[in-house]
Amino acid sequence: MTTTVALRTRRLRPGRIVLTILAFAIALAWVFPVYWMLNSSLLPNRTLQSFIPTFVPFGGSFANYANALEDGSFYSALGISLSVTLIAVFFCLLFAFLAAVAISRFRFKGRKTFVVAVLLVQMLPAEGLFIAQYKMVSSVGLLNSVIGISIIYIAAVVPFTVWMLRGFVAGIPADLEEAAMVDGLSRTQAFMRITFPLLAPGLVASGVFAFLQAWNEFTVALVLLPAEQMHTLPLWLRGFIQASATRETDWGQVMAASTLVAVPVIVFFLIVQGRMTSGLVSGAVKG
Repeated sequence: MTTTVALRTRRLRPGRIVLTILAFAIALAWVFPVYWMLNSSLLPNRTLQSFIPTFVPFGGSFANYANALEDGSFYSALGISLSVTLIAVFFCLLFAFLAAVAISRFRFKGRKTFVVAVLLVQMLPAEGLFIAQYKMVSSVGLLNSVIGISIIYIAAVVPFTVWMLRGFVAGIPADLEEAAMVDGLSRTQAFMRITFPLLAPGLVASGVFAFLQAWNEFTVALVLLPAEQMHTLPLWLRGFIQASATRETDWGQVMAASTLVAVPVIVFFLIVQGRMTSGLVSGAVKG
């Protein structure tokens, strides 16, 4: 018996080694662009334009970051991006949460129609809505405004977020709420004390999706925010590609600016990671 197990283990080892090497190669291919961005952000433009690639930034400096931060429009674009993203995430989670609970916990007339409508909205190409969105926002005087583009972002992200949260809500047994109601809690109290903590990971996952969609969005912002002083960070990065004096692309500064745009996303993920863990533990204890 022991010999048979040992033989099977030996047979599996080469396969495991191959899979490990394959996984490492995939991870390396995924991480390399990020490393190359950081590496290039520390090198001068003349080094980056050389035919010989520089894989280690020996002799590098933070001059590219200093030049990017000296651009006064960076701070304006950062404030606008943060405002739009936070507004979009908050209202997207609020509306999607209420819709997901209604679909999963209640049976009402038109429920199936609403679910199909949410699905159909996801099938519409974003490019086909640009003209309608521009006319709608312009007609109410919200062009070049944080509120106007936030409304469009919320409308674009809510349908998919509803589907995400619907799965989380449906995965929590309604018996937990019924047991709490037997103990004397109202339906609202049972939901908030029992079900809501269990939904914390789903809310975090949906919030991450909404955050990334609003933070990295480019085309809608390009249409609805034509004024230079109202540009978000992706639009600022596009205008930062060419130097004002030589009209030659300074790739070192572009990579430094790209890193600065990515920093808030990294900080957000660090915060969310802890919240997701605490939400899982809290939900498991209260459930």
